[in-house]
Amino acid sequence: MDLESIEMLALHFGANLLSAWILVRLIYQTQAKRRDYVFTFMMVSSAVFLLCRLLSGVQLDLAFALGLFAIFGIIRYRTNPVPIREMTYLFVVIALAVMNALAPMAAEWPALIMGNTALLGLAFVLDRLVNVEHLVTRRVVYDRVDLLPLAKRDELKADLEERVGVEIVRIEVGNVDLLRDTAVIKIATREELHSDHTDPSDGI
Repeated sequence: MDLESIEMLALHFGANLLSAWILVRLIYQTQAKRRDYVFTFMMVSSAVFLLCRLLSGVQLDLAFALGLFAIFGIIRYRTNPVPIREMTYLFVVIALAVMNALAPMAAEWPALIMGNTALLGLAFVLDRLVNVEHLVTRRVVYDRVDLLPLAKRDELKADLEERVGVEIVRIEVGNVDLLRDTAVIKIATREELHSDHTDPSDGI
């Protein structure tokens, strides 16, 4: 690689890094209030960009780019499944990286800037401006089956909120084990929770 090629690579890499930073830090994190996925999103974006750019001289077709989406699209950590919203952001991060790496060889800068702006703008509008409530759902193993009847739903909600320490928006009763006097309950909250009663099979 000559000096001009290195300069172009650094310029495009910086542009992709800026685009990913806007998406992850200014759009995603300010709304989600989470830091655990920032490292993943930024590193995946940088890795996919460099992979596509450095292999751009190899004879590849569209199946290569689609294969990247397939590989990262099936990621599920054994102890911490990736929520659907975070998987969507991961998909957008990969899309931006592939586009920024390969598009400059087939399109002009205005088209590339327009594509980045469109994705970032759409993510901002849907996640920040559209009135969509983001709820965190978890399953908990509950030990008071006497509160499961619909007539005692308010008592059930109050008891669960006292135990988990956050406001519960929605409750769904799942499997009930009468031998052990326990039930699996799916709860929806507006924020993350940490509870000793959490079902370990739910990935917490």
